[in-house]
Amino acid sequence: MFNIKCPWCGDRAETEYTYKGDAAIRRPDPETASDEEWLDQIYLRDNPSENHDELWQHSSGCRQFIKVRRNMKSHKILKTGTPDESFPEDTI
Repeated sequence: MFNIKCPWCGDRAETEYTYKGDAAIRRPDPETASDEEWLDQIYLRDNPSENHDELWQHSSGCRQFIKVRRNMKSHKILKTGTPDESFPEDTI
């Protein structure tokens, strides 16, 4: 087991969090999106082999969403922050 640092609550056990998806994916506009855009949104994903930004929810804590930069090979968490926070490119 490992800890994830919540920007609001501090270090907490990873069991308090729920993975919510890729932090770079943006939902299409429901009013204007084509079927192909929805297909891409729902089914097509990159499979990164190095560092990747993800959204997690502190589901057993403050219930806030956080951004997590994680190495996909080692699963080591490199950085955490608020969902709108930009991470430096040197850790990607």
